[in-house]
Amino acid sequence: MNDGLRLLPWTTSDGEPCYLRADGPRSRLSRLADDIEEAQLASAAQVLVGCKGVLKDAKAGERAVRFALVRAVESLEDVVRVAVSRGGR
Repeated sequence: MNDGLRLLPWTTSDGEPCYLRADGPRSRLSRLADDIEEAQLASAAQVLVGCKGVLKDAKAGERAVRFALVRAVESLEDVVRVAVSRGGR
């Protein structure tokens, strides 16, 4: 998809992807997107640790497992978007 567009790490209010056409990777919006991607990846790493903890806890109830799964899905969506964006560059 790399026709000069960068997939941004956020979506529109309707859930559609956002793209940036910038003169270069050091534009203000590109740097903001880089910072958000890094934060998303760091958050995903923390979610992974939390999910592993829930899975190791034999006494974890349904609410804990569902919460962990919801957070894992959200993080996975972010990580996939970052991977697609970076693969396109």
